[in-house]
Amino acid sequence: MTPVPCIGVGSVWHRRLRPVDHAFRYPGCFLLLPLRRMRADPWPALPRNRWAPIAFHDADHGDGGPDCLAWIEGLLRAEGVDDASGEIWLHCMPRMLGYAFKPVSFWYCHRADGSLAAVLAEVHNTFGERHGYLLHGPGLAFDVEQSARKAFHVSPFCRVDGDYRFRFRHDWPAGSLHPTRTLVRIDHDDADGPLLRTSVGGRLQPCTAAALRGVFRRMPWMTLAVVARIHWQALQLWLRRVPWFTKPDKPPPFVSR
Repeated sequence: MTPVPCIGVGSVWHRRLRPVDHAFRYPGCFLLLPLRRMRADPWPALPRNRWAPIAFHDADHGDGGPDCLAWIEGLLRAEGVDDASGEIWLHCMPRMLGYAFKPVSFWYCHRADGSLAAVLAEVHNTFGERHGYLLHGPGLAFDVEQSARKAFHVSPFCRVDGDYRFRFRHDWPAGSLHPTRTLVRIDHDDADGPLLRTSVGGRLQPCTAAALRGVFRRMPWMTLAVVARIHWQALQLWLRRVPWFTKPDKPPPFVSR
């Protein structure tokens, strides 16, 4: 069956455990796109690489080039992942009112039998830098915890230290052309134990023109609000005297495994 591009509505949740307990939850929307299906059969309902109130732009992902699918395929080959011959789904924020900022996107790279060959968590910080955590190996699967050493500066209130623990979930009913719900959990532990808890997810529906209009009416300023909320939360941590760490140089390789 041919998979269907989706738009999701849900929330982003974040909790810091130390040295103060600080948590927030914000509503948000996201896309889940089967890129190989869209290469073979473009999806006219979703504006692509052109201005629209809500749209998808290849240049917002990967290396900023005109074809993000070609980029991820090249990265997989360079990293020795040669069995991702199935669908590649991209979970990302859309561009809204011409603006996009995506703290993290997820590339789900499947084998021909539908199992996961690799997942790339593509992280961006507010300093214009990016880094990818490539998860790959025989133990990779949905609902199975994966880990990666933290290698990239995201927040001035966290050292580049410790490990991330990832868990990915797609609720995909039998016979459906798309998942009906997705959830990603990312936990950060440092040398002293659990530090941050984060999740992002929501319910999915086919990416029709009507669905796009409905989401835009509910949250037209979402991508602009992401950056405003990041700085607002940073101000609250600063006022609560959470220690501040100087930004180190970004790691030389784009990908860590």
